[in-house]
Amino acid sequence: MPFIEPTLRPFTRSDILGFNPGELGVYGLLKDKQWIYIGKGDIRIRLLAHLNGDNENISNQQPSHWVAEITDNYQDRELQLIDEYQPLCNK
Repeated sequence: MPFIEPTLRPFTRSDILGFNPGELGVYGLLKDKQWIYIGKGDIRIRLLAHLNGDNENISNQQPSHWVAEITDNYQDRELQLIDEYQPLCNK
């Protein structure tokens, strides 16, 4: 099952800071319709960490957009989305 509301947002500090702090769920990073990474946790904190280069493999792919889905069941949901999208950096 794809992201529930796949609204593409620019992968920029200002856009990420506009997301509510403390929201738990899953998120995806992509560039040119290619899924780069799907992760889980505090969405804002994790996206800022990726933007700051915490994972070289993700940084090298230069993500341009992100999507997020707030959910309590983020661990299982992450696995579903990874299976669906097969992102480059989750292999």
